[in-house]
Amino acid sequence: MIRAKGFAATSVDELCRAAGVTKGAFFHHFASKEALGVAAAQFWTESTGALFAGAPYHAPDDPLDRVLAYIDFRSLLLDGDPAEFTCLAGTMVQEAFGSSDAIRAACEASIFGHAATLEADLAAAMEMHGVSGTTARSLALHTQAVLQGGFILAKAAGGPQIARESAAHLRRYFELLFKKE
Repeated sequence: MIRAKGFAATSVDELCRAAGVTKGAFFHHFASKEALGVAAAQFWTESTGALFAGAPYHAPDDPLDRVLAYIDFRSLLLDGDPAEFTCLAGTMVQEAFGSSDAIRAACEASIFGHAATLEADLAAAMEMHGVSGTTARSLALHTQAVLQGGFILAKAAGGPQIARESAAHLRRYFELLFKKE
């Protein structure tokens, strides 16, 4: 619901109806809607972390091929309505960064934590292919910026095509940066 409507536009009453719980049960588990937002970001991090940890892009021997396979894998996930494939942490942080430091921090941990999972492959690819002048961390965060930006464009356009194009441009960027032919 939050990915479809946004955090602010999703009411506690709607969440309770969708979950089939009473408002009293909601507040038994969460002190506030903000606490739910933090818990949702943490759950998102855990569940997507498991998805990406078991994804096939880890298989190639060459670390650059793993990075390119990661981008390809992300492209495969871009299907259906944007609410089905966009990032919960990205959606929430866009709204809550100025009004809830707790939600902002939970979303930061999610997005930056996911970016960190790419750093070892990027560092190894940089060493193997002689790329300098930047850091693996910066490239990992750039990857997330492009993907999150693609999600925003997909929401604006009402479909996944522009997010797929953004991922394809990101792939070409890495191929050029690493001189992969």
